[in-house]
Amino acid sequence: MVVKILIFGLVVAFAEILGGLLIVYRRSWPRRAQEILLALGAGFILALVFIKLIPASIEAIGESSAIFVLIGFAAIHFFEHTLVEHLHFGEETHADVMVSRTASISAFVGLLIHAFFDGFSISIGLQFDAMIGVLIFLAVLLHKFPEGLTIGSIMMAAGHHRKTIVLGTLGIGGATMLGTIVALTMGTVDKSILGGAFAFSAGAAAYVGASDLIPEINKSKDRIPPLIVFLGMVLFYLSEMLLEGML
Repeated sequence: MVVKILIFGLVVAFAEILGGLLIVYRRSWPRRAQEILLALGAGFILALVFIKLIPASIEAIGESSAIFVLIGFAAIHFFEHTLVEHLHFGEETHADVMVSRTASISAFVGLLIHAFFDGFSISIGLQFDAMIGVLIFLAVLLHKFPEGLTIGSIMMAAGHHRKTIVLGTLGIGGATMLGTIVALTMGTVDKSILGGAFAFSAGAAAYVGASDLIPEINKSKDRIPPLIVFLGMVLFYLSEMLLEGML
């Protein structure tokens, strides 16, 4: 199980790093492609949260799971949008948009914390329930690549050197792995604590889908990405059916 969790963590970290490296060497990425990936991820995550994560949390630790879900939601809000400057996913991919070095650092810190909780959620989910863990992994994977594009484009627009952008992208990938490893250490503690951590990760996932991804998709001038959100929900349903047959 430990090896499996670490492999899953490495895969999502690599997806993030790949997105950042493509910005470094290609310098741009089609905005529509980025929006579609974000929309798929948003729909998948929200379906996962409401159909699987919250009900499973309640089943594990009862009504007290609600407070842990709320804490997880609030924690991501605090770290991403209160402690650092507000981050808009993907808006810096246009060449004519320039951001300050300070803003790019704030965005980096926000995504660093976000990435940590992505890894944390995958690890906790796999320890809690194999199928739920794989679904969380898929949900995170869907938005990791565009997230890498985002941090790469922000740092590029701020005028950072290529080497700095590569190191920043590697750092965020490393934060994903750190979250995975930290959550692994919780596998040996009381199941009620593990259940609380799982509920916390459900709240964190809800925030990513509802507050980070959906608002950016709804700003699109293209009608397709908002529709792709529903496709992401269908993808979750199909993935769940497939996994139920395999596990």
